[in-house]
Amino acid sequence: MHLNVNYSYWELQQYFKTFDLIVIGSGIVGLSTALSFTEENKKAKILILEKGMLPSGASTKNAGFACFGSVSELLDDLSKMPEQSVWETVEMRWKGLKLLRKRLGDKHIEFDPCGGYELFDVKQHYDDCFERIDHLNKMIQKSIGLKNTYSAADKKIKQFNKIKGVLFNKYEGQLNTGSMMKHLIEMAVKKGIIILNGAAVSKILDTGKNVELHSNAGVFKATKVIVATNGFAKELLNIQDVKPARAQVLITKPITNLKLKGTFHFRQGFYYFRNINNRVLFGGGRNLDLKKETTSKIELNLKIQDHLDKLLKEIILPGVKFEVEHRWSGIMGVGSEKKPIIKFVSKNVLAAVRMGGMGIAIGSLVGKIAAKKISET
Repeated sequence: MHLNVNYSYWELQQYFKTFDLIVIGSGIVGLSTALSFTEENKKAKILILEKGMLPSGASTKNAGFACFGSVSELLDDLSKMPEQSVWETVEMRWKGLKLLRKRLGDKHIEFDPCGGYELFDVKQHYDDCFERIDHLNKMIQKSIGLKNTYSAADKKIKQFNKIKGVLFNKYEGQLNTGSMMKHLIEMAVKKGIIILNGAAVSKILDTGKNVELHSNAGVFKATKVIVATNGFAKELLNIQDVKPARAQVLITKPITNLKLKGTFHFRQGFYYFRNINNRVLFGGGRNLDLKKETTSKIELNLKIQDHLDKLLKEIILPGVKFEVEHRWSGIMGVGSEKKPIIKFVSKNVLAAVRMGGMGIAIGSLVGKIAAKKISET
């Protein structure tokens, strides 16, 4: 039986022909991949398949941080990963942010170079990180050319409760990920890229000559395929060292005279918050329940949500009346290291996954590299 039997002649001609490239996943990596591919292959026929109504992972479900790593995050990475890999990943994040800003323009992503703060609630941890600032600054200058990235910002301590020290990253920023994705989609459509939502791919068959994608919407065919599903990668590919990591987020109702300005991290980046339209967006806490949060289920974890409420009340907004308006979760892709996986998994199928929680920063460059790799075969 023909899987596409219910489609009209016109639909089969438009959507079920053999495409030059099909990208699975319409998040920042998927859209950036398709856009980069069409820049080098202007007449290429490109299709993006997305299983959700909106991108299903983290592209529009994150906090909108334009960052490349806080002090404690980088020191933790250096303790677990090869040093060269850490600095290569930092360079990719910085180049990715520059590419995103150039592609869409700061106005369309509401980019604000506000700077970022890392809070420490353990004095010894702050002291250990402060002692390493000079070394990190030298390495970042060597890697991406930025001078004096990190500095102490202890004047911020009095703004919060139970905080023993604060470090500042003057090159960090924030943006509106909803606006970012809207303009990426608009740009893709203008380039003639077709995007189909609600098409969940269940099987990838690489025949060697082309690729068949079996889905709930029928069988799609392409000469080349790029899988850009990040944390959902193992649902389609036999790929090692990438797993889903769910992140919990909440946002308050507007707060009168909210004084927060900038982006904020604490506890090695496991928690993060910022001011959005006089509301506090606060997310994280995956470290409290790592086993349960290693999942691709889009659900709330009440244990973590309760803890976020507690930290919001005790540390971030002490003595301030607030009310949480909305809660949600998103799915990231992580592994034993944070450098993305961009590699062929078969002759005509390439994976571009494992953003390590830094998809906004690194996603545009990963898409560019993936498009170049598949164009050269």
